[in-house]
Amino acid sequence: MKTSDMRIFFKGLRIYAYHGVMPQEHTVGANFIIDLSIKTDFTKACLDDDLDGTINYADVLQYVKAEMSISSLLLEKVAYRICQRLLKEFPSIEEIDIRLSKENPPMGADCTVCGISMHCNRS
Repeated sequence: MKTSDMRIFFKGLRIYAYHGVMPQEHTVGANFIIDLSIKTDFTKACLDDDLDGTINYADVLQYVKAEMSISSLLLEKVAYRICQRLLKEFPSIEEIDIRLSKENPPMGADCTVCGISMHCNRS
Protein backbone atom coordinates (compact mmCIF):
# COMPACT_ATOMS: atom_id res chain seq x y z
CA MET A 1 0.00 0.00 0.00
CA LYS A 2 1.17 3.52 -0.79
CA THR A 3 0.17 6.44 1.40
CA SER A 4 0.32 10.14 0.63
CA ASP A 5 -0.63 13.55 1.98
CA MET A 6 -0.23 12.56 5.62
CA ARG A 7 -1.29 15.20 8.10
CA ILE A 8 -1.50 15.68 11.84
CA PHE A 9 -4.22 18.11 12.81
CA PHE A 10 -5.71 20.02 15.72
CA LYS A 11 -9.25 21.33 15.37
CA GLY A 12 -10.75 23.80 17.80
CA LEU A 13 -7.75 24.14 20.10
CA ARG A 14 -8.89 26.84 22.55
CA ILE A 15 -6.29 28.99 24.32
CA TYR A 16 -6.89 32.07 26.46
CA ALA A 17 -4.42 34.81 25.48
CA TYR A 18 -3.85 38.55 25.20
CA HIS A 19 -3.69 39.68 21.57
CA GLY A 20 -5.27 42.69 19.90
CA VAL A 21 -4.85 46.31 18.91
CA MET A 22 -7.09 47.72 21.64
CA PRO A 23 -5.44 48.29 25.05
CA GLN A 24 -8.12 46.38 26.99
CA GLU A 25 -7.40 43.25 24.91
CA HIS A 26 -3.98 43.06 26.55
CA THR A 27 -5.55 43.38 30.00
CA VAL A 28 -8.75 41.35 29.73
CA GLY A 29 -7.71 38.78 27.11
CA ALA A 30 -9.94 36.51 25.07
CA ASN A 31 -10.42 32.96 23.88
CA PHE A 32 -8.60 32.10 20.69
CA ILE A 33 -9.31 29.07 18.55
CA ILE A 34 -6.56 27.39 16.55
CA ASP A 35 -6.94 24.86 13.76
CA LEU A 36 -3.68 23.34 12.53
CA SER A 37 -2.98 20.92 9.71
CA ILE A 38 0.63 19.74 9.63
CA LYS A 39 1.88 17.83 6.60
CA THR A 40 4.56 15.30 7.50
CA ASP A 41 5.48 11.77 6.52
CA PHE A 42 4.57 9.40 9.35
CA THR A 43 4.96 6.17 7.39
CA LYS A 44 7.47 4.88 9.96
CA ALA A 45 4.92 5.33 12.75
CA CYS A 46 2.31 3.47 10.69
CA LEU A 47 4.63 0.52 10.22
CA ASP A 48 6.41 0.41 13.58
CA ASP A 49 3.78 1.84 15.98
CA ASP A 50 6.59 4.02 17.36
CA LEU A 51 6.27 7.67 18.40
CA ASP A 52 9.73 8.38 16.96
CA GLY A 53 8.22 7.96 13.49
CA THR A 54 5.83 10.88 13.84
CA ILE A 55 5.34 14.22 15.60
CA ASN A 56 4.21 14.17 19.22
CA TYR A 57 0.94 16.12 19.61
CA ALA A 58 1.88 17.17 23.14
CA ASP A 59 5.11 18.74 21.86
CA VAL A 60 3.21 20.67 19.18
CA LEU A 61 0.78 21.92 21.83
CA GLN A 62 3.67 23.04 24.06
CA TYR A 63 5.15 25.20 21.27
CA VAL A 64 1.76 26.62 20.23
CA LYS A 65 1.03 27.59 23.85
CA ALA A 66 4.46 29.21 24.19
CA GLU A 67 3.89 31.39 21.11
CA MET A 68 0.32 32.22 22.16
CA SER A 69 1.64 33.47 25.52
CA ILE A 70 3.61 36.24 23.78
CA SER A 71 1.21 39.18 23.48
CA SER A 72 0.94 40.67 20.00
CA LEU A 73 -1.17 43.29 18.29
CA LEU A 74 -2.01 41.19 15.25
CA LEU A 75 -3.17 37.61 14.79
CA GLU A 76 -1.13 37.55 11.59
CA LYS A 77 2.05 37.91 13.66
CA VAL A 78 1.00 35.22 16.14
CA ALA A 79 0.16 32.68 13.40
CA TYR A 80 3.43 33.44 11.62
CA ARG A 81 5.39 32.86 14.84
CA ILE A 82 3.60 29.57 15.49
CA CYS A 83 4.43 28.30 12.00
CA GLN A 84 8.02 29.52 12.22
CA ARG A 85 8.49 27.77 15.60
CA LEU A 86 6.97 24.48 14.46
CA LEU A 87 9.06 24.39 11.28
CA LYS A 88 12.18 25.05 13.40
CA GLU A 89 11.40 22.41 16.02
CA PHE A 90 10.23 19.66 13.66
CA PRO A 91 12.43 19.18 10.57
CA SER A 92 9.99 16.57 9.22
CA ILE A 93 7.20 19.13 8.76
CA GLU A 94 6.71 19.85 5.06
CA GLU A 95 3.92 22.43 5.35
CA ILE A 96 1.43 23.92 7.78
CA ASP A 97 -2.06 25.29 7.37
CA ILE A 98 -3.15 27.40 10.33
CA ARG A 99 -6.39 29.16 11.17
CA LEU A 100 -6.35 31.50 14.19
CA SER A 101 -9.64 32.99 15.36
CA LYS A 102 -10.62 35.30 18.20
CA GLU A 103 -13.96 34.76 19.93
CA ASN A 104 -16.24 37.78 20.40
CA PRO A 105 -13.85 40.38 18.91
CA PRO A 106 -14.40 43.92 20.26
CA MET A 107 -15.24 45.61 16.97
CA GLY A 108 -18.74 46.94 17.51
CA ALA A 109 -20.55 44.13 15.71
CA ASP A 110 -22.16 40.86 16.67
CA CYS A 111 -19.56 38.36 15.48
CA THR A 112 -18.88 34.90 16.88
CA VAL A 113 -15.26 34.73 15.67
CA CYS A 114 -12.94 36.51 13.30
CA GLY A 115 -9.41 35.65 12.37
CA ILE A 116 -6.87 34.71 9.78
CA SER A 117 -5.61 31.67 7.95
CA MET A 118 -2.30 31.03 6.26
CA HIS A 119 -0.35 28.31 4.51
CA CYS A 120 3.38 27.94 5.21
CA ASN A 121 5.96 25.59 3.76
CA ARG A 122 9.66 25.03 4.09
CA SER A 123 10.72 26.59 0.78
